[in-house]
Amino acid sequence: MPEDFSFHGEGLLLRVFIGESDRWHGRPLYEAIMLLAKERGLAGCTVVRALAGFGAASRVHTAKIERLSLDLPIVVEIVDVPARIRAFLPEVEHMVEDGLATLDPLEVHFYRHRHR
Repeated sequence: MPEDFSFHGEGLLLRVFIGESDRWHGRPLYEAIMLLAKERGLAGCTVVRALAGFGAASRVHTAKIERLSLDLPIVVEIVDVPARIRAFLPEVEHMVEDGLATLDPLEVHFYRHRHR
């Protein structure tokens, strides 16, 4: 990303729902996706660890003390212009064995970084 970067207008949000224990070539899958997004120059990525959730297998994952899960839900959110997200999506799909990916259109009001 250049030192002075600005982006506004039509964007696309890619959300990838995976498990905390999912791996890609020996590292956490969420980390591998985030680092690949950075390598590809996408605008931004956030990884969120959820308190509880369930997916296609209907197995509940929770952070409750009495049932401490080692596989909490993870959501990886990546935002950029639609063309760049759609180009990145096949790479993510290849990496995710069990999970869900969604795309949501959005309007970016501002996204900027000014090197100070």
